[in-house]
Amino acid sequence: MPYRDRLNRWLVVRLLPNMQRIVVARCRNRSDADGYLHVLRRLMPDETFIVMFDGDADSSLT
Repeated sequence: MPYRDRLNRWLVVRLLPNMQRIVVARCRNRSDADGYLHVLRRLMPDETFIVMFDGDADSSLT
């Protein structure tokens, strides 16, 4: 995983029907992701958004 991707580990995800999802934003910390989520919920109240941490399956940091 490139260094740039390791910086933005918090995701704001839009949930769609049939277990589909779209990553709307990537943030460096949880607070930024929660703020972005708050704005999205005000702009699109009928949609479902969540904040999640992007864990790395490959734990080897070289």
